[in-house]
Amino acid sequence: MKTLCVDLGNTRMKAAVFEGSHLIHACVLEKNTLEHLKSLIAQFKPEKSILSSVVHHEKNIEEALAAATSFHFLNHQSRLNFSLAVGKPETMGADRLALAAAAVHFFPKMNNLVIGLGSCITYNFINSAGVFLGGSISPGLEMRLKSLKDYTALLPLVEKEWSFPLIGYDTKTNILSGVIWGMTKEIEGITEAYREKYGNFNVVLTGGDCNYFERLLKKKIFADPDLLFKGLYAISETNN
Repeated sequence: MKTLCVDLGNTRMKAAVFEGSHLIHACVLEKNTLEHLKSLIAQFKPEKSILSSVVHHEKNIEEALAAATSFHFLNHQSRLNFSLAVGKPETMGADRLALAAAAVHFFPKMNNLVIGLGSCITYNFINSAGVFLGGSISPGLEMRLKSLKDYTALLPLVEKEWSFPLIGYDTKTNILSGVIWGMTKEIEGITEAYREKYGNFNVVLTGGDCNYFERLLKKKIFADPDLLFKGLYAISETNN
């Protein structure tokens, strides 16, 4: 049985197809999201689908998925493999729910800190009892680079690159060093603060930029760029 998992994020819109519990296809959706999804449905013929969205998407996307598959729209009322201890669960992003579901599914009965590197950096903490306690949100890589251009008179927009010196020698390398090393030390510092409070725990890095930051971090952190899709699949199995 195949499941189509769709993630509509602020920076990218993505989809993945699972056959059973195995991810067999993943892609970034084209600008005409609806037509691309219809082509995926025609190609893979999934029986189930699930949608995670943190944007104001067109409702015909939901309608197309519901017409072709057994469809579930992820929200705070979905049946989850963890409980929420946040003040307003309806405000919790669907992407963060999927990350928490994946952490509990793959690392059960452990304290888990899932760090998502997307438009924002999200820190998501789920304790060993399976309770999502919350976390924190800070600007992501591209947002930081863009803000330097938007909020200064002369600094340029610098595209992300992963070969740069610690000590920048021009404007571009100064920005890359400051932003990327700054994010690296932020991740290390917040992780260490959790470790002081909770002792040993599992740290999972995910999102489009996770593989790059994994090599910069001093302590070993498990990286899985497909963790969100795996969480969506697990939630789909519970709700479809």
